[in-house]
Amino acid sequence: MSSRLILARHPLAIAGALITTVSAVVFIALALAIVFGLLNNPYAGLIVFIAVPAIFILGLLLIPLGMWLQARTLRRDPNAVAEWSVVDFRRPTVRRAALFITALTALNLVLLLLGGYGTLRWMESPSFCGQVCHTPMHPQFTAWQTNAHSRVTCTECHIGEGARALVHYKLVGVRQLYHVITNQIPRPIPGVADMRPAKEICGTCHSADRGFPDRIRVIREFADDESNSETTTILQMHLGGPGQPTRTGRAIHWHADPRINIEYVATDADRQTIPYVKVSDHRGQVREYMTEGTTPEQLTKGAHRTMDCIDCHNVVAHRISPTPEGAVDEAIAAGRISRALPFIRREAVRLLKEEHAEQEAGLRAVDEGLRAFYTSQRQTVESAHLEQAVDTLQSLYGTNVFPTMKVTWGVYPDNVGHITSTGCFRCHDGGHIAKDGTSISADCEYCHRQIEAPATPQVLGGIPVVP
Repeated sequence: MSSRLILARHPLAIAGALITTVSAVVFIALALAIVFGLLNNPYAGLIVFIAVPAIFILGLLLIPLGMWLQARTLRRDPNAVAEWSVVDFRRPTVRRAALFITALTALNLVLLLLGGYGTLRWMESPSFCGQVCHTPMHPQFTAWQTNAHSRVTCTECHIGEGARALVHYKLVGVRQLYHVITNQIPRPIPGVADMRPAKEICGTCHSADRGFPDRIRVIREFADDESNSETTTILQMHLGGPGQPTRTGRAIHWHADPRINIEYVATDADRQTIPYVKVSDHRGQVREYMTEGTTPEQLTKGAHRTMDCIDCHNVVAHRISPTPEGAVDEAIAAGRISRALPFIRREAVRLLKEEHAEQEAGLRAVDEGLRAFYTSQRQTVESAHLEQAVDTLQSLYGTNVFPTMKVTWGVYPDNVGHITSTGCFRCHDGGHIAKDGTSISADCEYCHRQIEAPATPQVLGGIPVVP
């Protein structure tokens, strides 16, 4: 027997050969699955092109290590290695054993592939992101479940396709895991995520080339008096866009026109302070706007970014309501809380604003507080209305307030609009001036026009009404 074969008989070298062989088979099978479109998973790149090859290389390294250990053993004692038994395939029992081992090995490979695929599928699931691995993301996970984007998985937006994106964002995940283990989790979790360009994230479903006609938005607000008096504001929203030009050329989705490039500098982590804006239009004209007192040092240290959808629609996938007042008004307007309950708007807002150490305590306080109020007032109220109000308020509290993570109303600014946060006025404040004296418009009718008329299709000319 050759010396190399003798050296390769060390258990470590044999283990290395087995690991190398199995990982090679797994790599080929998974690679073919990707080529033929059978494995469309954002984690596939990490497993197929990083993890499996790493195991393959580990097996290769074990082979020479085992041979070196075997050679060292032989130098000490040339008779230390016993002869192997001879496998005689002429014997029926040997053939049956070999067939059994081959079949079992094939079965193990199938189980390994199925288990690996199942693991990949589980790792991309929202339950993995929100409950198992990323416990601190519980507020975002809860808000996502009640959102229109609940059919879109976390990884589709936060990871994307390709091994490069996967490695980048999972390295970020390693740092987050370290924060969890060492209890250094920021509370609340920062609202501005390290996201890819919106064209990659939103572009699979939404098109920046599409325009929208004007729409009517009816805003219903309620007072804190006994009858919960209603005030209605009707706005004609100029959505627009490249596929739907407006008469004046001004519209909300003008910012999303692919022919327009808007760059800006934000000097705070939440991108609420924007002292510098650069606009390049389709005619090749470039204009730079800057607020008074902005220094070159601020611009150098600030975050430079090209504007896209996410700069306005920053909480579209997991929105925490900016104010309890707005959340209660929306619930009353939707009929989830009855206006027949005296002072319900005032009491609901009061209970939702109370601070508690745990979410469970807050939910109990909402239930007990609302019942206690109507008991103390000795007012006869419909039991069904009261039960519905309690359920709705507990739902609002449970999806917007998370004391352990210090997440509550208004923690995350919502940049759509300008009522509860700076929003549009980050740039459209009239204070961003170009060298030629022009400024970024602060005209309200750039985006909408208030209508002093009843909200009926006849009066509004058939323009679609949106909540």
